[in-house]
Parts: sequence; C-alpha cells; structure tokens
Amino acid sequence: MITTGELTVRYGKAVAVRGVALAARSGEVTAVVGPNGAGKSSLLSAIFGSTPATGTVTVDGDDLGGTAAQRRLRAGVAFVPQGRQLFPRLTVRENLEIGARVLGARNEVLDTAFERFPILRTRSKQLAGVLSGGEQQMLLLARALLVMPRALLLDEMTTGLSPKIAGELLDHVRGFADSGMTVIVAEPALHRVSRIVDRGYVMLRGSVSAPEADADALGSAYRAAMGILEEAL
Repeated sequence: MITTGELTVRYGKAVAVRGVALAARSGEVTAVVGPNGAGKSSLLSAIFGSTPATGTVTVDGDDLGGTAAQRRLRAGVAFVPQGRQLFPRLTVRENLEIGARVLGARNEVLDTAFERFPILRTRSKQLAGVLSGGEQQMLLLARALLVMPRALLLDEMTTGLSPKIAGELLDHVRGFADSGMTVIVAEPALHRVSRIVDRGYVMLRGSVSAPEADADALGSAYRAAMGILEEAL
C-alpha cells in the first residue's frame, strides 16, 4: 500500500502538487486522472523520489519520505515515467542488463522479462531505438519489473499506442495488481484504462479529489470536474 500526506511539489514559486493525501491499496489499480498540466507526472515523480517534495510517502508502512529515488527503487517501488526513457543506441538486452545492475540483480533475471514479453526475446539484439512504440513500452515495463516490486507507478503508459498493444499491456498490469502489487496509473483520460481500474482520484491544478470507489464513479467525477473547469475558463 502507498500513502501520501501533504505531498507538495514546487518549481520555484509555482506549485505543481498541493498537499496531496492519497492512498493506493495493495492488490488494486488506483488511477489518477486529469488533463495535461494537472500535476500527475509531478505527483508520481514525487512518490518515486525523483522530484523533490515535502510531505510523507509510505510504502507498506515504511516511511520513505525524504529518501532518494535509488533507495525507493531498492525498497520495491518501480516507476515507468512518461516519454519512453530508454537507451536508444543500446540493444534490448543491454537496456535490461543496465536495469538489472541498477537493481543489484544478476542477469539471470532477464529470463523472467523474456518469458513475460516473448517479443523482447526475439528483439533482444536489436537497438531499442528502432523498436515500435508498443515494443519500447514493453521494454520499459519489463525493465521496471526485473525484480518484482511492491509498487508500480505508470505515467501515461498507453499514450500513443494502438488499442491492441495498449490492451495487452493493461492485461499485464491487471495481473500484477491481482498478484498483490500496488499499482498507480496516471492518465489524461479514464477510458483508456477504465477496465482495469479499482478506484481512483481526479487531479486538477495540483490537487486531488476525494477517492472514488470504482471506475464508474471516477468517470462521473472526472466529467463533472471538467465541466466546472470549462465553465470557469
């Protein structure tokens, strides 16, 4: 389980995340939905520790607030950020080997990645930069899961992917949650991920709503919030 308390991210005088209190349960997929610029990426980065923040972050009761991203990674928090941050001039296998070294794991864990995503085995000697968008996203996900984490943070994982590839990745994510992992997905539109979501939050202007108990309630809350926002503009 991940919980945050009064989590705040500032960039100079601008406040990107405003005192967010959030709870994501083990064995569930928790969604954070909101338009571009709402603060979703900053929120996930703050939970992972790659963006400086104030407030508290706990994972399964362990207080990770104020610790570096590397420590949170070793503590079992995996983050797949927006933008497909790979080493494009290295092969698929080399990208995975670097991920294993960062995690302090042996290269034997690569077999698990290839079993989970068989297409990566066939592409193992190809440069990551020439993979399709869907294959790159699979590689990112495989790298994050080399050592099965307690928590997985996914920032706009489905953006730019075909419905078929997105669906395959979402099936994997649902399976990770069903195995007991805590999963948080940030997306600009709920319809992309609604079928795997258990509960979630609407995020606007750096703040999150009260938690919504299921995908239908979250969708209604998001539409209502966007309507209010449009009237205010």
